[in-house]
Amino acid sequence: MDQSKINVRYAKAFFTLAKDKGLTLELRKDAGLISSVCTTSSDFILMLESPVVKTSQKVEAIKRIFDGKINVLSLNFLLLIAENKRENYIPGIFRNLEDLYRQEEGIKSAVLTSAQPISEVLVLQIQKILETDFNAKVELSQKVDDRLLGGFVIRVEDKQYDASLSTQLKKIREQLLHTELK
Repeated sequence: MDQSKINVRYAKAFFTLAKDKGLTLELRKDAGLISSVCTTSSDFILMLESPVVKTSQKVEAIKRIFDGKINVLSLNFLLLIAENKRENYIPGIFRNLEDLYRQEEGIKSAVLTSAQPISEVLVLQIQKILETDFNAKVELSQKVDDRLLGGFVIRVEDKQYDASLSTQLKKIREQLLHTELK
């Protein structure tokens, strides 16, 4: 079974259990903490992926790291993953859990890329417009890319609106190249 199927299967099973128990919000917080540990601690990932470290040692390490910091249900789920020798899938499983939560709550993620940092007031206005257009809650993050020259690009999941100066200049160039002179 490939890694993505395992990630999705475990994530769906745990999300369904959390949903049945009414703990989806707490699950999301736990998933965020676990994902944060996975992305910031290379030692934790090395320990999970190491064939030299025994399963019992991995289980003990997971208990020490997360006990008291996450819900008992989340901790038991982590321990179950480790005991089934699937601990190297933990980062992918918890990424999938975040996706399932967003899907369940109707939350869309968007990225606003601009040539210069945009004021927080303008970002909030753009977020409100996107929420109205998509009829959903939108979590908007901001990136700066000086290659845009000016303007902005908004990407909401698989849709993109490009109002950057560099794209406009490329369009004008294409039009000029395809224009016949008489």
